[in-house]
Amino acid sequence: MELKKKRHEIYPDDLLEYKSKVKLWFGGLFAPGRDIYIARAPARLDVMGGIADYSGSVVLQGTLNEATIVGVQRRRDKRILIKSTGIEKEGFQTIVNYHLENFYESGALKSFDKIQNDLKKDPKCSWAAYVLGAFPVLVKEKIVNNFNSGATICIKSNIPIGAGVASSASLEIATMLAIKSAYDLIFDAFQLSLYCQMVENFIVGAPCGIMDQMASAMGKKNRLLALRCQPHELLKMVAIPPDVQIMGINSRVKHQVGGAHYSKTRIATFMGKKIIFSYLKEKAIHNPYNDYLCNVSTQEWTEKYKSVVPEQITGKEFIEKYETHEDTATTIKPEKTYYPQRTAEHPIYENFRTQKFIKLLETDSPGDSRENLIQAGKLMYESHESYSNNCDLGAGETDIIVDLVKKLGTENGFYGAKITGGGSGGTVAILADKNVDDILKNIATRYHDKTKLQPYIFWGSSPGALELGTIVTKFD
Repeated sequence: MELKKKRHEIYPDDLLEYKSKVKLWFGGLFAPGRDIYIARAPARLDVMGGIADYSGSVVLQGTLNEATIVGVQRRRDKRILIKSTGIEKEGFQTIVNYHLENFYESGALKSFDKIQNDLKKDPKCSWAAYVLGAFPVLVKEKIVNNFNSGATICIKSNIPIGAGVASSASLEIATMLAIKSAYDLIFDAFQLSLYCQMVENFIVGAPCGIMDQMASAMGKKNRLLALRCQPHELLKMVAIPPDVQIMGINSRVKHQVGGAHYSKTRIATFMGKKIIFSYLKEKAIHNPYNDYLCNVSTQEWTEKYKSVVPEQITGKEFIEKYETHEDTATTIKPEKTYYPQRTAEHPIYENFRTQKFIKLLETDSPGDSRENLIQAGKLMYESHESYSNNCDLGAGETDIIVDLVKKLGTENGFYGAKITGGGSGGTVAILADKNVDDILKNIATRYHDKTKLQPYIFWGSSPGALELGTIVTKFD
């Protein structure tokens, strides 16, 4: 009872509102008198690490106040009926009706590729793949033999789509957690995140790493989750120094993890890794890196491997020499030119920057705190520059926000800023003092004046999905 009491005390207002208004909002879809399992998963703010996650980097992620809330009620037929409020504003169909039998062919589960193609046929309904994907993934992973009943699934979210704050991971985690409770399934926190990543990689077709799902599931309010993505080792929860805050400004330039720039950068990075590891094998040199590029140190990169990796190579040339880049989430295009040297360099240095950033935040000496924050901010600026120079994932609009922060400088309480997540737009993370809210609003105004885009400021933090668990309700 004590645990339930403590959980109830930390329930965010949006979760309690969903529970109290579930009949008003979704009474025409949910059946009366039967349990509805509700889960909430927050958006995440990528403070450091970003796209280095798929290379095995340490990443540092915070949770945001914005969240996705999903209610799941088991049905007595095999239909899956999904509604997402507000999705019509993005040009999508609000309600999607699917059938569990559509996942099967000749009595066997279809391949993920076939399921992905099926769900992409109607672009207005394609968003439902983030939700529907949970069912075939759980069958494939043998968590359940078959789903003998369908579900009604109702979604409410206030996370801006395409803002680079993991709206998709939030939807996946909330859905998977609610399904887990509704069907009385058993899997742990790491499996929860992994299965959601599989949904995004193989059912949706977006080649993300696992950090978004881990942050949304396992994050803590007002803490930063330090995760080593090898593949998912939770290192620690890092406290934010008491006199500073980390917030985000959404540039309103939409980012897509499945976009061409992100995929091309990821492919080139895996090429760099394959070239280095093939070189070690060819020279009969022991490979101590445990199959992760980020285990290469910055010194080893500079002294041993940078010259080994070509500045550019076509997909055709790479395939002829190395056959595959060993990344199941992406496909090399023979006609494309890739830049493996600079894309491989980014995660190696980002891993170093992230670990140094954590140490700077954790200083115990008050006299060094301001200098440490200044140094931490410089690491954010370096990361931001690398997104553009090494990864081709920058954006002019996010550069404007970072430049506005940099010009204000430490004398005005602003230490650093960087583009986040998969880049190419989205959100800028900012490290600043706690008393700069009015100045931050001024930055947003000046950004609007320059771009005519209306930015959105992410303030505050909220609990991760697993800290809240699921709540159960019903109505008459």
